[in-house]
Amino acid sequence: MATEKPWADVMPQEDVSSFRRGVRPEQRPMTAGVRPAVIVVDMTREFVQDDYPSGWGATGQPAAEANARLLELARELDVPVFFTKAFEDPEYEPKPGEFGRWKLNGPRPEPAPGTPPGDVIVDELAPLDSEIVIYKAGRPSGFAGTRLASLMIHAGCDTAIVTGMTTSGCVRATVLDAFMFNFDVVIPFECVADRSQLSHKVNLFDMHMKYADVVSLDETLDYMASLPLPARV
Repeated sequence: MATEKPWADVMPQEDVSSFRRGVRPEQRPMTAGVRPAVIVVDMTREFVQDDYPSGWGATGQPAAEANARLLELARELDVPVFFTKAFEDPEYEPKPGEFGRWKLNGPRPEPAPGTPPGDVIVDELAPLDSEIVIYKAGRPSGFAGTRLASLMIHAGCDTAIVTGMTTSGCVRATVLDAFMFNFDVVIPFECVADRSQLSHKVNLFDMHMKYADVVSLDETLDYMASLPLPARV
């Protein structure tokens, strides 16, 4: 039985039906290769935890727990894992050109005094010494101006399993760039999160119908476990 998609409670059937011509159906088998990489987008304190103005723990913390399950199997199977965050130094103050043209009203909000730096990947997902962290500055996509595509090509990857925060922002941007580099894209929906649940669900639907396969974490784990052994080394 197919897993119910996360947008089922908000997406009108007429919108679903509008994709019926020339597009694979909403419920379909996953399309993925035999050499995936996991890309964990911005699972940092400033997005996952409520102590930060951009944080949203109600959805960020469950996503972190789901990512921990995914990483456990990925590491067991030697599936390459990449992380993204803003800067190498979590206390770095970006110059205007590095921060970019985000649509913020007034000064950038700051956490309460004494709060630890936010641009730090949460402890439960801490990268191993063998795993690579991509520093993307103020850009949404993990591929924009970075070496991520080159690193994936070097690893022989044909598929990007994209997770993280936020679904409608940096995750979506990374998914679109992975698609444009001709990687198959898989999004385990429990592993992504957003502040706005409507944006989260609508963007997952849109990406599923155009660029990626949005599937459950269990389906993703089953796919990874089914990989032929030579693809894991």
